Amino acid sequence: MRFLVDHNLEGHALLLAGRIASLGWLDLLPIQFITFAAADLPIASSDRIVWRFAQAEQLILLTANRSMKGQDSLEQVIREENTAIALPIVTISNADRILTDAGYRDRCVDRLLEIVLDVDAYRGCRRLFVP
Repeated sequence: MRFLVDHNLEGHALLLAGRIASLGWLDLLPIQFITFAAADLPIASSDRIVWRFAQAEQLILLTANRSMKGQDSLEQVIREENTAIALPIVTISNADRILTDAGYRDRCVDRLLEIVLDVDAYRGCRRLFVP
């Protein structure tokens, strides 16, 4: 499974990926964290563009602060365009804790792995908050 990492979570994703690798999961599951730059997606892209891109490329968007107000807010886009087969948006509840709290980071990793292991069960559910 591939995650599209919101531009403000790149360092966080490195820590998550490192923990996933150290636990040996990359030997079992093809998990990738893809940055906006690697996806040729401009950082200033609207939430609508980001959501559509993630869905078209079959990427789970990993975010912490996408907007919930306005016509192109992530919440509005999900309400308008979500389908039963759409991949969920994964929102880190407290991104700063990933950087400072190993236990919290581990709980986030556990939840991400749970999602990846049964991704089809989460299709259409809109947004998932982790941990």
